[in-house]
Amino acid sequence: MKQSLYLTTTLPYVNADPHIGFALELVQADIYVRYRALQGTSVFFNTGTDEHGLKIYRKALEEGKEPQAYVDEYAAKFRMLKEKLNLFSNIHFVRTTDPQHKAAAQEMWRRCSAAGDIYKKKYKGLYCVGDEAFIKESDLIDGKCPNHPTMDLTEIEEENYFFRLSAYQEKLLAYLRREGVIVPEWRRQEAINFVEGGLEDFSVSRDTSRMGWGIPVPEDDSQVMYVWFDALTNYISTLGWPFDSAHGKPASENLFEKFWVGGETLQLAGKDQVRFQSIMWQAMLMSAGLPNTQRVVYHGFITSGGQKMSKSIGNVIDPYAIVEEYGTDALRYYLARHIQPFEDSDFTMEKFREAYNADLANGLGNLVARILQMSSTHLAAPPDITDLKDVTEIQTDIYNFDFNKAVDHLWFRMQYLDGLIHEQRTFEVVKTNKITGQKQLTYLLGQLAEIAVLLEPFMPYTSEKIKLAISENKKPENLFPRKE
Repeated sequence: MKQSLYLTTTLPYVNADPHIGFALELVQADIYVRYRALQGTSVFFNTGTDEHGLKIYRKALEEGKEPQAYVDEYAAKFRMLKEKLNLFSNIHFVRTTDPQHKAAAQEMWRRCSAAGDIYKKKYKGLYCVGDEAFIKESDLIDGKCPNHPTMDLTEIEEENYFFRLSAYQEKLLAYLRREGVIVPEWRRQEAINFVEGGLEDFSVSRDTSRMGWGIPVPEDDSQVMYVWFDALTNYISTLGWPFDSAHGKPASENLFEKFWVGGETLQLAGKDQVRFQSIMWQAMLMSAGLPNTQRVVYHGFITSGGQKMSKSIGNVIDPYAIVEEYGTDALRYYLARHIQPFEDSDFTMEKFREAYNADLANGLGNLVARILQMSSTHLAAPPDITDLKDVTEIQTDIYNFDFNKAVDHLWFRMQYLDGLIHEQRTFEVVKTNKITGQKQLTYLLGQLAEIAVLLEPFMPYTSEKIKLAISENKKPENLFPRKE
């Protein structure tokens, strides 16, 4: 593994409040970067907000707001996720309305145009506002967009600029045939099959007379950039591209050179993003003469009660509400252990509450309380835990993004300690045989301290509370009060 890691989430549209699906992506990303940071890797963690496009423009008008005021309000809500989910301290937040990003997107356009990959033509097709994309008739299901079956498609005819995606079929296939470039493997095969089926050039601009909320096309004020062409560039604009290199910054200060060129690049995205992240974006990078993303990890969706989340159905899960009632680490734990990393998973508050009480209140919280209650009474001093830094026992699972298995491993260790206390009757031994009892407690505390270190990427607050309690040899306040 390289010593510099760049990891980015996708940028959510700011046309609605943050939902549990994006919280999942953020937590998965945060677990990975925290783990790599524990190993001494230099990390650049990127997220942010996608703020242009017809969908956002219409939502702003519906609410009687100027588009900029509208996106400012929602961007602030997404920024709050850093605190609410306790995300890694050096996370970077990019907005596609940032002046530096706009300039970078225009430079990306110029480079692709200079390569001969952007041209203008008239086009007529069916447009899905939900996807911010034209939909081929062969992709329709019962005449509807497969991703937004409740939205009506609009037939649009206008003159736009197009990106010559069809010119990159062979280069994309060569890229996609590298093992590990997409995780899980079946998503890589999905991308290969899509490219082998033939690629069509895609529209990369919109006429300002129809929708002016976007980044102006260089040298043509009659057009604004297609929101995907604009937004995808955020992955490198956040690193100061292309201006740090152009201004001659030394390598030690040039984030793009350090992380994108010289480091390990990793993107997280939902399973519906394969076409955008692993095909369109990679072709844009090729056109601009820039290195491709080394790995993209695609997660499944979160459903609720077996259905896709929808405000009209009333099954939307609010991550802020969960954090308010149960705490940040309870939500992080559930997303890591009980949501499949690559498949769709169902999330209901009943399931969440059941797992909280069984695994956290009765499980981890009770184990910590029992051990620290005994040690604070029967040990004069705790064991030294300052040198505990080894986290390699869950390394394979973390590198494979198999967070379920990694957390299962930690809970198996906790269950072993719980069984050991009963088997050795530590509660009685500490009262009747001081030497043997202290040996048992010292072992239990050492094992608990190791678990606390391994918990840090998943439940950072809880990890610190346990380590502090051990170092002070003091029973902590109830970590996870039972909920009825």
